[in-house]
Amino acid sequence: MRVEIFALIALVGACVWALRALPLRMDLARIGAGGALARFFAATGVAAIATLFAASILPEVAAGRTLPALIGSAAVLAVYLPSRSVVLATLAGASAYGAGFALLA
Repeated sequence: MRVEIFALIALVGACVWALRALPLRMDLARIGAGGALARFFAATGVAAIATLFAASILPEVAAGRTLPALIGSAAVLAVYLPSRSVVLATLAGASAYGAGFALLA
């Protein structure tokens, strides 16, 4: 394995660990709700979800299977917006995507 790839893997792993472990170990009681660090932590969750969504949808679009992905995404929105339940929205989206993929592929 090339040294550059190993270094990149180690760097990304360290950053992921830091973003997950350090907030649990920090004293967050003294951080103000409107502070820069609080806004950073709040934005990191949304950015991570958007990145995961983009990473999962791009191979589907590149392969020409956009309809199952659109069905799954619509199911997530249809369940999440009225209920505000991430669990139910995730289950609905996965089920709708699976059904759409099985029927259309």
